[in-house]
Amino acid sequence: MNDFSYVRAADIDGALRLAAQPGAAFIAGGTNLVDLIKGGVAEPRVLVDITRITALATVQESAPGGVRIGALAPNSDLALHPLIVARYPLLSQALLSGASAQLRNMATVGGNVLQRTRCYYFYDTGFERCNKRRPGSGCGAREGYNRMHAILGGSEHCIAVNPSDMCVALAALDAVVEVRSLRGIRRIPMTEFHRLPGDTPQRDTNLGAGELITAVELPPSRYARHSHYLKLRDRASYAFALVSVAVGLAFDGEHIAAAGVALGGVAPKPWRLAALEAELRGRRLADLDLGALAAAAMTDAETFAHNGFKPELARRAIVRALGVAAGREAA
Repeated sequence: MNDFSYVRAADIDGALRLAAQPGAAFIAGGTNLVDLIKGGVAEPRVLVDITRITALATVQESAPGGVRIGALAPNSDLALHPLIVARYPLLSQALLSGASAQLRNMATVGGNVLQRTRCYYFYDTGFERCNKRRPGSGCGAREGYNRMHAILGGSEHCIAVNPSDMCVALAALDAVVEVRSLRGIRRIPMTEFHRLPGDTPQRDTNLGAGELITAVELPPSRYARHSHYLKLRDRASYAFALVSVAVGLAFDGEHIAAAGVALGGVAPKPWRLAALEAELRGRRLADLDLGALAAAAMTDAETFAHNGFKPELARRAIVRALGVAAGREAA
């Protein structure tokens, strides 16, 4: 572990000024960053503690009918918040499927959005070949052990997956991430917040230098009555997804008026299935071949030595999650 300075910010503006120092990083719950520091993966020179900025911890209704979630809201509190349970049960389900109760008590919304991949080659500094940690060194996972790795959106430089359950639900719900810097405020759709690796795998997000996540904004709920988060993993708790599916459906009679569908565990970012959503809209579920639609969503999948099972697992998961969300199957 490298030496670093620690400072505590009293407000947002103070935090942004402190973060302007070279090598500065924000810290809140620390459930991911502390591990990265201890392992020598992250080496900040200054830690800016933002946990005392109470304005960032609120969850409140926003006009017209949406919800604004402060970046410091703990995952456990958010999962059980009456507004989230009533209007966005998909998000509540996703949060409760992640990590352990102890970690959810510490983890914050902003930290969850920013958590880094759990790729073995990224976390273990004994492996030199990791383009995300050491650009230009190669991707050890492509020819190594890659059971947990991406089948969509990867590149020759990186096939690590985004590990967040919460972000998969937020992508399906059309969430927007609000960020602030000394330059002002901007809002980034969740579907555009995380980056595909391309030839710059060291950049996980489109967050700019000195920017702080201040909130996540949810639009008015459309999927409160018909949604489901399905997470498939090696054990029933405290495990990352092999494949996960977030589904939200809105009906006009028997026809699907709107749909939000996103996958986790298969790509370097939450993977929104826009083409599948378009096929669902305006149709009756009973008239659709869900298996064929789910298979089409996997057309571009690229598998490796140990994750060849993922396209079929994802196909089946999509079909089941759609059935449960629509009320055709029990959860």
